[in-house]
Amino acid sequence: MPASISLLERPSTELPALPKAGVELCVVIPTFNERHNIEPLIDRLDLALHGVKWRAVFVDDDSPDRTWEEVRRLAADDDRIHCIRRLGRRGLAGAVMEGALSSSADLVAVIDADLQHDERLLAPMLAALREGEADLVMACRQLSQPGATTGLSAFRRTLSRLANRTTAWVAKRELSDPLSGFFMMRQSEFDRLAPRLSPRGFKILFDILATSRGELRVLELPFAFAPRAAGHSKFDQRVVADYTALALSKISRDLFSPRAVMFGLVGLSGIVVHFAVLRTTLGLGFTLAQFLGAATAMTSNYFLNNALTYRGRSRRGWRLLAGYAKFVALCALGLAANVGAATLVRKLGVPWWGSGAAGAVVGAAWNFLSTATAVWG
Repeated sequence: MPASISLLERPSTELPALPKAGVELCVVIPTFNERHNIEPLIDRLDLALHGVKWRAVFVDDDSPDRTWEEVRRLAADDDRIHCIRRLGRRGLAGAVMEGALSSSADLVAVIDADLQHDERLLAPMLAALREGEADLVMACRQLSQPGATTGLSAFRRTLSRLANRTTAWVAKRELSDPLSGFFMMRQSEFDRLAPRLSPRGFKILFDILATSRGELRVLELPFAFAPRAAGHSKFDQRVVADYTALALSKISRDLFSPRAVMFGLVGLSGIVVHFAVLRTTLGLGFTLAQFLGAATAMTSNYFLNNALTYRGRSRRGWRLLAGYAKFVALCALGLAANVGAATLVRKLGVPWWGSGAAGAVVGAAWNFLSTATAVWG
C-alpha cells in the first residue's frame, strides 16, 4: 500500500546539501502570451533557487505576442534558460509533457508564467523530495489562510471542489487541490507515467494523480494564489470541457481516450439538436424532417468538434469553411445512411423517436471513422 498523504505546514527553506554533477531541477514553464512576465519570473526563480543547479524550460505555443522571442533574448545571456517553440499544436498538458521529457534532471517542477504561483515554495518542495518524504509535492490553493485565494474566481473554486471529489474516487485518495498546476516530482516517476498521460487539456496534475491511482507518495504545501499581474487567464468553458472529458476518461480506466470522450459528448449534443429539429419539422413529412435534423446536427457537431474536440488543431478563417466543406462531403454517405436507416425503421412501425435514433447511430459511426483524421488530422 502507498504511504498516506501527509499535510505539512510550510517547512524551512534551508536545503540540505546535495552534491550533484549536473542539473538537479528542471522547471517547466508552459507559456502563451506571457511576454511581459518572463523576465520577472526568471528573477524570482534566481532568488528562490539560490545555490541549486536548476534549468528553466519555457514551452511556448507560438504566442502571438512572441513570448518565445523574449525567452530567447534572455537565454542568450543565461545558459540556464531554454525555449521550446511549438508550432501547430496547443495545450498546457502537452507543453508540460514536452518540457519534462526533454529534461535529464532528477527532479521536474511545473509552474505557471503568470506570476500567480509563489515561487518561494520551490525550495521546500525540493527539500521534501531530497529527503525522500514524497514522490510528488503539490502546492495547494485551498490550504491557505482565509482570503488567500483572491486570484481564484468563485467558478474556479467550485470546479476545484468538484475535482476534489472526482480525484478521491478515481485516484483513491483525498487531496486538497488536484487542479493546482504547481508541483514538483521525481523525473523517474514522470517518465513512468508519461505514456499513459493525455497531451490535451490543461489539468496535467489531475491526470498524473488519476493515472498513478494512489501509487505516488504525495505531500501538500499551502500557498496564496495571487492575482494575475499581466496578460489574460486561459481559463474558459473549453477548459471545463477538457477537464470533463479527462475525468470521464480516467473513470473509464482509460478505455476511452479524452478525445474519444469529447467526440462522444459532442455527438450527444448533436442528438439533442437532431431531435429538436426533427420534432419541429415533422409537419413537412418524416423523410424531409429527418434530413433537416441530421443536416443541422452535422453542422452543429462540426463547429463544436472544431472548438472542443480538436481544440489544438482547430481550423480558422477560410480553413474553417474548407474544413466544413470536407466534413460535409465525408459525411454525405453517413447522412444518406442515416436517413435511409431511419426511414426503413420507421416503415417497420417504430415510433418517430426510435427511428430517428437508429438513423443517428448509423450516421455517427460513419462520421467518427471518416472525419477524425481527414478533417483535423
